[in-house]
Amino acid sequence: MTKISESVDVNSVSRISDGTLIKGEISSHSDIRVDGQVEGRLYSEGRVVVGENASVKGTILCGDLDLWGSVEGEIFVRNVLSLKGTASVLGDLHVRKLQVEMGASVNGTCKMISEEDFDANLGVSSSEAPEVE
Repeated sequence: MTKISESVDVNSVSRISDGTLIKGEISSHSDIRVDGQVEGRLYSEGRVVVGENASVKGTILCGDLDLWGSVEGEIFVRNVLSLKGTASVLGDLHVRKLQVEMGASVNGTCKMISEEDFDANLGVSSSEAPEVE
């Protein structure tokens, strides 16, 4: 049996290391990994990974989200939100697909959306998407 693995160029992943606090807005065409703290708006066209000891206070808008840490705020995911066993969410989820491991906690509502809903109604259409240079 052939195993297919997803290749990620580590140089194209933006990383917020443990011990780092960023306040404001972050926008990226590529993937973002958070192991520190973010207070504000986090936008990525790719995958966002929030590590086990990381926290985000604000809104996350992204293609895919793997969550091990904590989020306090709204989450908008174009494709798959994966809540790992240590994940904690205080806020509303707007996702196309949801995967939840035993032990994850969510205190908020969950709305299943289409890709079109994500683009049209959630502020990430091409005319409203954050500027990324």
